[in-house]
Amino acid sequence: MRCSIALTAIAALASSVFGRVYYEETFSDASSIENFKPSEAREDIGEIKLSKGKWYADEENSVGLQLTEDARFYAYTSKLKRPFNTKGKDFVLQFTVKYEQDIDCGGAYLKLLPPTLDPTKFDGESEYEVMFGPDICGSTNRRVHAIINYNSTNEQIDKVVQPRGDQLSHQYTFWVKSDKTFEIRIDNKVQEEGKIEDFWKVLPDKQIPDPDAKKPEDWVDGPAMIEDPEDEKPEDWVDGPETIPDPDAQKPEDWDDDMDGDWEPPMIANPEYKGAWKPRMIKNPEYKGEWVAPLIDNPDYEEDEDLAVFNIGYIGLDIWTVKSGTIFDNILITDDIDYASQFGNSTWADYVEKEVEAKKVVDDAEAKKLEEERKAKQEEEEKAKAKEAEAKADDAEADEDELEEDEDKADENKADESAEEEQAEESAEEEQSVEEEQAEESAEEEQAEEQSAEEEQPAEDEEPTTEDEEQTAEQIKAAKKAAKRAAAKEAAEKAKLAAEAAKKAAEEAELDEDDEKAVHDEL
Repeated sequence: MRCSIALTAIAALASSVFGRVYYEETFSDASSIENFKPSEAREDIGEIKLSKGKWYADEENSVGLQLTEDARFYAYTSKLKRPFNTKGKDFVLQFTVKYEQDIDCGGAYLKLLPPTLDPTKFDGESEYEVMFGPDICGSTNRRVHAIINYNSTNEQIDKVVQPRGDQLSHQYTFWVKSDKTFEIRIDNKVQEEGKIEDFWKVLPDKQIPDPDAKKPEDWVDGPAMIEDPEDEKPEDWVDGPETIPDPDAQKPEDWDDDMDGDWEPPMIANPEYKGAWKPRMIKNPEYKGEWVAPLIDNPDYEEDEDLAVFNIGYIGLDIWTVKSGTIFDNILITDDIDYASQFGNSTWADYVEKEVEAKKVVDDAEAKKLEEERKAKQEEEEKAKAKEAEAKADDAEADEDELEEDEDKADENKADESAEEEQAEESAEEEQSVEEEQAEESAEEEQAEEQSAEEEQPAEDEEPTTEDEEQTAEQIKAAKKAAKRAAAKEAAEKAKLAAEAAKKAAEEAELDEDDEKAVHDEL
C-alpha cells in the first residue's frame, strides 16, 4: 500500500515537475487486470491473471500480469488515459519482464497501437506504431525487438540487442528523442544508441557513390603483392630432382640378373633438394587499392520531420509462448526520461536484491525437496532390491531344502536297496540250506525205502554181504553230494541274479543322485 501511495504521488506531480504520463500500470490494484480486454478475433487466446510469482521481493509491489496457459496466443489491449502523439516530444516506453518459467520459447514484447484500432478485432495483422521487448526461442534465436512503423511499413532495428533470459525481473526501456536519436536500455544500462536513420533503414542514404565517376586509366587495383624483380636464386640452390638412387644400397648376393632382371637401387629423398625456387614477395609500389567512386550528396535524400513520430492510443499484448509463467509489470509511457528513471527505481531497482534473495530461498527449498525425493526414491529402490534379494534367498533356501530331502530320500532308497540286497543274499543262503536239507532227507528216504525193500525179499535170498553194504553206503553218500551240489548251484544262481538286480538299482539311484547334484549346482 505504501508503494502504491508513493506511485500515486509521483504520478500526480508528473505533469508539473516532470513531463506527462500517458500510461502507467503497476498492477497493485486488484481491478487493474480489467483494463486488459481480450480480443474477439480468435477464441483460443490464453488466460491472464494477477500474480507476484513463486518468488518475489514485495507482497504488493511484485504483483504483475501473468500468462497462465502453455502453448497459447495472447491478444489483449489496454487503452491509454489519453492518445499520445509524439511529434516534437520525447517518447519513453518502459516495463519489466520476469521469465519465471525459465523460458525456452516465447515473446515478452508490447505493441503500441493507433487510437483508430478496434480492440475487438486486434490480432497479429493489426497495424501498430511500435513493437518493443524481448523475444526468446532456443539458445540462438533471441533478441530485443525494436520495430517502428514508417510510411505503413514495419522496420526492425538492424542491430541485435541480446535480452536477459534468466528468471529474475528485468527492466526494458526504449527512449526515442525528439531530435531523432534513441537509446535502448536494459536494467538502466544503455545497450544501443544513435540516430534513428542510422539504425533503421527508413530513409534514403544522405550520400551515394557518384554515378558519373570513372576509374582513372592508370589506377592499379591489384595485385597488392608482387615478386621482387631484384631477387635472384642462390647458386647452391638445388631445385631437383626430389628423389635419388640410394648410394648405400647394395645388390643382394642371391640376385640373378637373368632371372630377376637388371638390379636398380631403391630411390630415396634427395637430402639437398629445396623445392622450386620462387622470388620473395614485396608490396606492389603501384597498388592503390580497390577503386571506389567518390560520394556525393544524394539528390533523393530529404529529412522527414515525421520520422519516428507515433500516434498511440492503446497498448497491445500480441504474443505466442510455449511455456506460461511470464510476468509483465510496471508498464509506463511518458515523454520524460527522468520520470521514467525515478519510476523504474521505485518499482524495480529498489527491489532487485530482495528478489534475488527470495529466489535463492525458493531455489534452496526446491533443491532440498529434490534431494529428499532423490533419497526417498533411492531408499525405495534399495528396499525393493533387498526384498528381491531376500525372496531369491528364500527361493534358494527352499530349493536347497528340497534337494536335501531328495538326497535323504535317495540315501533311504539306497539303504533300502542294500537291505534288500542283503535280504536277498540271506534268502538265497536260506533257500540253499533248505534245499540241502531237502536233498539229505530225500537221500535218507531213498535209503530207507531200499532197506525196506530188501527186508521184504524172501528168506531164501542170501543176506547182503559186507561188500554190498559198503557199496550201498557209497551210493547214498554220492547221491547226497550230488543233491547238495545241485541245490548249491541253484541257490548261487538265484543269489547272483539278486545281486545283479541290487547292483543295477544302486547304479540307477547313484545316477539320480548325480542329476540332483547337478541341478543343485546350477541353482
